[in-house]
Amino acid sequence: MTPAETAAILLSLKVATTAVLCSLPFGIALGWLLARKRFPGKLLLDTVLVLPLVLPPVVTGFVLLMAFGARGPIGIFLRETFGIVFAFRWTGAALACAIMGFPLMVRAIRVAIETVDARLEQAASTLGAPPWRVFLTVTVPLAWPGIIAGAVLAFAKALGEFGATITFVSSIPGETQTLSSAIYGLMQVPGGESSVWRLCAVAVAISFAAVFCSEWLVQRQRRGAAE
Repeated sequence: MTPAETAAILLSLKVATTAVLCSLPFGIALGWLLARKRFPGKLLLDTVLVLPLVLPPVVTGFVLLMAFGARGPIGIFLRETFGIVFAFRWTGAALACAIMGFPLMVRAIRVAIETVDARLEQAASTLGAPPWRVFLTVTVPLAWPGIIAGAVLAFAKALGEFGATITFVSSIPGETQTLSSAIYGLMQVPGGESSVWRLCAVAVAISFAAVFCSEWLVQRQRRGAAE
């Protein structure tokens, strides 16, 4: 591995991990809301949630650039108020990856919470536990394998994200050049095939391990629910 290849791999792991950790609390909350509550506009929320999966990633990246860029309304507010800049920074790559992986995370968490027996939650409420305690001591522990599976799926998606990331933050070596953008850049360089093969092997290995872990957790949860 060359220093540039190592830097791209480490940056991808950093971006994917940050994306998952920052979006996980929102994914759990939204998964619980969709699994346990009925409210007007639920179908619309479901539709909007899935949009990043069906839209061209470049469209998502362009929307992020217009909203969070240097001249975007949200970008200006964050920069002037908190000094936070997303465009052309690794944090912007994490934001793009979080948005692209969020639907997969929420879907897995929602299914996991739906498999939790609601009677157990009702029993805890009957014994005097407040809703937040029921959620933390009953719902989350029982749905934990699905929550981890959703996080792992989002991590794998973030690791392979390309279109939205390169549109929003470009491919700056050492700053925003992730594994996918590094592979794409090396494909344009004569004699870069060996580096491409190395990075592809790393990407396949990490993605395979992540998806395998996710599937194992889902099957374990299903067996537990059946028993």
